[in-house]
Amino acid sequence: MSPETITAIFIVSIIAGAMTGYPIALILGGISLIIGYFTLGITVFTLMYMRSINLLLNYNLLAIPLFIFMGYILGESGIANNLYESLYQFFSRAKGGLAAATILIGAILAACVGVIGASIAMLAVIALPSMLGKGYNKSLACGAVCAGGTLGILIPPSVMLVIYGPMAKVSVGKLFLGAFPPGFLLAFLYMIYILIHSSINTKLGPSAVESEVDSISFTRKLKLLIISLIPPAFLVLTVLGVIYFGIAAPTEAAAIGCGGAVILSILFKKFNMDMLKKSLLGTLEVTSFIMFVGVFASAIVGIFLRLGCGEVISNFILSTPGGKWGAFALINVVVFILGMFIDWVGIIFIMVPIITPIADELGFNPVWFSIIICINLQMSFLTPPFAPAIFYLRGMVTKDMGINTNTIIKGVLPFIVIIVSLIILCVFFPNIILWLPNSMVRTGW
Repeated sequence: MSPETITAIFIVSIIAGAMTGYPIALILGGISLIIGYFTLGITVFTLMYMRSINLLLNYNLLAIPLFIFMGYILGESGIANNLYESLYQFFSRAKGGLAAATILIGAILAACVGVIGASIAMLAVIALPSMLGKGYNKSLACGAVCAGGTLGILIPPSVMLVIYGPMAKVSVGKLFLGAFPPGFLLAFLYMIYILIHSSINTKLGPSAVESEVDSISFTRKLKLLIISLIPPAFLVLTVLGVIYFGIAAPTEAAAIGCGGAVILSILFKKFNMDMLKKSLLGTLEVTSFIMFVGVFASAIVGIFLRLGCGEVISNFILSTPGGKWGAFALINVVVFILGMFIDWVGIIFIMVPIITPIADELGFNPVWFSIIICINLQMSFLTPPFAPAIFYLRGMVTKDMGINTNTIIKGVLPFIVIIVSLIILCVFFPNIILWLPNSMVRTGW
């Protein structure tokens, strides 16, 4: 068979397999084994073994369980509750203020936790009932929880960036610094949308009345907010600071973050053996899932490239009308569509080894291109039918809230538009992404 025919078989098989609902790791493993055996023969087993071993022995990926563990520890430390109480006092009298505060605490949790399921669960517990109790529109409240909770996949320390870097052979430290400004800019755009929309339609997010908030001065509220921000800010700045100043590589910085998270949990008097056991089991579960997908995705990519299918894809994309920007648009459309059906982990392991050489040939800055793809992948958490954020929240709401899946979908749609707007902004103003990495002290990592 020609490479073109094999490429078509690969694509159709992956899409059809993803739509069955079976775990993506098993689908990728089955496809790679079947197609590989009938095209390469018995050598497919050697190829799959070598690709898997190379992935599992990649030292840089050690940062994955470390950052996940840090996130789980911080999730149980009480930081989220303290922050929300302070933000509630600070924003409650503004139209849509509680929803804006939900986005802000989501951004702060993103910089501390980085585990999407944990972030959405925390926001669903501490923020959603408060917003609904104050008469907020259900779709707006759900959209704020989902959008705020998914910021953790972009804002460092992001597991997505830790995985993406080694796959694209790009410095994870530079990806961290490149993702920081657009991540918080996205949070700012979310907040601006909520505040403006709620001001125009006051029924969406009513402000609190005087009797509902403590009668303390603005200065006192500001002090309480700053105090509650100090612990997470110190931890995040420590992790990113040692990377920025060349003191440690991201893997070692992740270990520092773990130690800092444990210390914070002790100071908040939340550290105990049950918490440690829960955090370790959660870390094991998430890390195992990522590596399980990674092993089989790495195998299928190896077979795909071995059979010349990568060149077929490259030639197709490079021949797209519109030159380099036409090719750039096509890559992002493909990633967006895949995000509607496949988990982001699988997309990174499958697509990044294929599109990275194409991006290099087109002359795109590797850090800029990588962050654009990661911003795009963030939408995969919000775009049905896959949309993990929607189903995380759906599993957290209670019957008395009167929230169904359609209510949540309606709420996330405006935030998807905002993410697309951020991508356009970063295309026209690339220094949004590049100004921090370009000033980074070279670590050789």
